[in-house]
Amino acid sequence: MQQEKMAAPCRRMASRSVLQFLSSFSRTAVGNTVTRPFSSTSVRRAVLQTKDVTDRASSPWTLMAAVCLQRLPVITADCSPIEERFKQLLHQMEQERSLLSDHELRLLEDAEKMSRKQADDYDSDEEDGHRDQDIVLAQDLEDSWEQKLKSFQPALRVNADVDKELTSPERCLANSLLLLAEQEVGGQKLWLLPQTQWQQGETLRQTAERALASLPAGFKATFLSNAPCGVYKYKLPKALQTENSVGIKVFFFKAILSDSGRSAAPNPSLLWLKKSELQRYLKPAYMMKVERFILEL
Repeated sequence: MQQEKMAAPCRRMASRSVLQFLSSFSRTAVGNTVTRPFSSTSVRRAVLQTKDVTDRASSPWTLMAAVCLQRLPVITADCSPIEERFKQLLHQMEQERSLLSDHELRLLEDAEKMSRKQADDYDSDEEDGHRDQDIVLAQDLEDSWEQKLKSFQPALRVNADVDKELTSPERCLANSLLLLAEQEVGGQKLWLLPQTQWQQGETLRQTAERALASLPAGFKATFLSNAPCGVYKYKLPKALQTENSVGIKVFFFKAILSDSGRSAAPNPSLLWLKKSELQRYLKPAYMMKVERFILEL
């Protein structure tokens, strides 16, 4: 009787484990043969890609990319009055605290010996046979430096003729310049940042690079980012609007000029302007968007 009581729980545990094993095996087999599990990340990515393609195909806005090509300053800007005073103060402090150079020490030593010779207070035993020659060489060296300084002609910081030529990237060397291109939009010619329409299969940065490459001057530049620094959206005139195109979205990408193509002839359809000169050529709404990401370096 006691053996039957002890065997009953063991029998129930054995039967339960077999049933659980068979049920789990059947679930696994069915899951492997009927369905294939997908991660939430892959499903979300596929949905976003499908949505992105659908939105681009059905969007009434035309996408464009423009390049904000900037030529950095070539020379340092002129000092302001307070900067000039501070520079003179630093120069004075450096002069007061600096030590004499080897050349200055040698000149002082030679001057002292010459004064002792003139005063008959000079021992000939101190003469090493080359001191007179050293004095002459030191003086000649200083004179040659002065002659070189007088003959040196520094380049002009300001060239009025070049600065007036708005098509030259060599104007206003102390300022940062921005490139504008004359382009036709809606039947009229406007001054804009170089732009072109986005094509299927390329990124917006590749579109901006293509806009730069399409310019006749052949500029070479370094793009600063894969992400746009600004966007400008405007609607087309009602006469030009269609069901598939009601306006244009322009994404701006910043780039730094690395080769100005100096051998190319000036092009009247390209202008290099300072930030303060942009408002004369750009529309107010366009200017308001562009000036946000233009820095005066």
